[in-house]
Formats: sequence, structure tokens, C-alpha cells
Amino acid sequence: MAPKIRTLEDLPSSLFSGDGARPAAFLRLDLNVPLKAGKITDDTRIRAAIPTLRWLMENNTRIIACSHLGRPKGNGAEPEFSMAPVGERLAELLGKEVLLCPDFLEDGFGRIVSGLREGQIILLENLRFHKEEQAGDRDFARKISQGLDFYVNDAFGTCHRADASMVAVAECFPPEKRAAGLLIRKEMEFLEDAFRAPQAPVTAIFGGSKVSDKIPVLQKFTQLSNNMIIGGAMAYTFLKYLGHDVGKSRVEEDKLGTVGDILKAADARRVKILLPVDHMAAESFDEKAMPVQVDTVGIPPTLMGLDIGPKTARLYADAIATSKVVVWNGPMGVFEWPQFEEGTKSIARAMADCRGTTIVGGGDSAAAITQFGLAGEVSHVSTGGGASMELLEGKELPGIKVLRAGHS
Repeated sequence: MAPKIRTLEDLPSSLFSGDGARPAAFLRLDLNVPLKAGKITDDTRIRAAIPTLRWLMENNTRIIACSHLGRPKGNGAEPEFSMAPVGERLAELLGKEVLLCPDFLEDGFGRIVSGLREGQIILLENLRFHKEEQAGDRDFARKISQGLDFYVNDAFGTCHRADASMVAVAECFPPEKRAAGLLIRKEMEFLEDAFRAPQAPVTAIFGGSKVSDKIPVLQKFTQLSNNMIIGGAMAYTFLKYLGHDVGKSRVEEDKLGTVGDILKAADARRVKILLPVDHMAAESFDEKAMPVQVDTVGIPPTLMGLDIGPKTARLYADAIATSKVVVWNGPMGVFEWPQFEEGTKSIARAMADCRGTTIVGGGDSAAAITQFGLAGEVSHVSTGGGASMELLEGKELPGIKVLRAGHS
């Protein structure tokens, strides 16, 4: 069993109890929020950072906060990816000034740190304006960590990346001065600890467009779960392997053998695989397509499946209702289109009604349950898409591994 990660409570008390200058922290956050015309359209990730920021502020810490935003090319500033709107929203939520530092390397990082006042927050401009960030460059890491007293990572959504701010900066501090923030601690409790010795039955729900995107996690849950629910376009590859007609539905022909292996592994461990028994279909993949209900497992040759049908929704909801632990990753259909949203909405409702531990594993599932107004009705909604998937697969994430070092 991997050692526990260090958390804020594990930091040396001497950091916060001295008579001299208050400690200065390097705080890596995930503030990669969606923007439209320079305006934030969803501030979920900013809100998720607030508890750790408040903890540090209450402990009189001087804070250097940083994140990436979007996908700049790494060749200097790109105004459309500036952290300025993020800093403004942070200041609103905290009721405290947040100072944006655009040229932190050119200005001299040491001077910035020495000028920090107790409880002050400085937000660095987009880390990915510098190509060294994604390259994991150690010289870059040393420059942006000089003069600071400890390291805190609360950027769960980026923990599967070995970026400089995620690993190399952490390694600039001794292990006892590295810690996970409150968000990462919560993510680990639900995505890792919940599956150490879960109470049965455990149900895993997988959807989305491709089997190929989820092979490792599907294989993992043939060992961890009692039920596996399959929806979305990936279900048609399963159905075709089993000999059913799937019409014009999307099928990954090169993954039929892999699906067979997954089904055999599940059967060997007596894991029940639930697949669609009816469908909502259309003649083409079109936002204005008219939905056609197909009451059988097979789909006519002129149609493609775009959502699970009502019988399938009830079947899946019944399995969820009796589960002690449920994890969901991937929509049941094209939930972005109202005429094909009902299958995904039914899963969201079933998760909300379930009395067990209910975990939404980030990405489109998190977007869907938020869209349907049910995010507050489940045990946990992960902020990390790729990171949550890799953690569920059992992988050691670079940004988590560095927080375990020297900790038992």
C-alpha cells in the first residue's frame, strides 16, 4: 500500500509559530477555468481553491499562487490566456486583494517574495507562457521557488502531469515542507481510499464515446466492482462483440478483441456487466436530429444510437440504488443535445438518490451532473478528468508521488 500523502496538518508547526517574518508558501492551484470573450463561464475550480487559500491566510502565510490557463504555446504572453480575470474572481470570493504578477522572472522573483506582506496573495501570470513549465525544467523551478518556505499543491486536475510546478518545484523543498491542499486531500479520500476495502456491492458506470479511452480503468474495475454499467457510444462496441446489430452506431472495430477480454475477465470474477437493452437513436449525428425510440437491443441499419432508452435507464437505476459505492465516469449519450439528454440525466438522478457513497469522476460526467443541478446531491464530484481516471486505474500520479516522499 502506498504511503499517505502529506497534508497541511503535517507541515512543521515551527513554520507558523516563529517570532520573525511569517512563512511564504508556493501554492500550485488548478485555476484552468473556461473563458468566453475574456469572461469566466464556470468558476467551479476557483471556488474549489478557496478552502486551502483561507487555511493559509488564517495561518498568516504569505502566498505566491500560480496555475496554468488554456493552452498557450509557451513562447511568451498571450493576452487571451491571461490570469487577470481569474485573479479578479479570486479577490471577489476572498474579499481580499489579489495582486497579479505578469513578469515574475523578469522582475526578479526574490524581490517579489521579500516584498510580500503577511496574509498577502500574489498570483503569478500563466505558468504556461513559459515553455519550461511543461518541460519540467529544474532551473525554472528553482527560480520560482527561491526565498519561499514551503510548497503546497492543490491542483488535483494537473497531478497526472510532471510539469515544473507540479514536481520540480516541490523537489526544491525537503519532503517535510511539501503538502497537499484540502482539495487534493478530499479527492484522494474519495478516489483512492474509497476503494481500499469498499463495502459491496460496488458499481462502476462508464460511458463516453470510446472504449479505447477507458481500457485500463475498465480492466481495473473487473477486479474492484460487483457491477459494471456501460453506456454511451462505447456500449455499441460491446454489443457488436456480442453479436447484436448496432446499425450506424459508432463502433471501434479494432477494440472488439479487447472488449472480449474485458467481458471474459468480468465473467471469471462474477462481475455483472449491464449493457443497453433499448436505445434513443437518429438517422444521423446532427444536433437537430429527430429522436427515434428503439425498443430492442438491436438497432436497425438506418439508425445510430445516441442515448440509452427508458428500459435501460430503469435497469441501470435499479443497480445503482442497491449499491454501497458507485463511481461514474462518462455520459450515457449526447447529453449536450436536449433530445438525447435523458439517459445521462437518469444516471445523475439515480446517483443523487443512492444512499451509498457516490463519486462522479470528473470530465463530462461532472459537467453533466452540474448541468442537471444535482452536483450537491452526491458524495463527491472530482475536479480532475484525466487525473481522476488515472488514479482510478491505480496509477501513481507524478504530482501525488512527490507529496508521499519520506512519509509513511
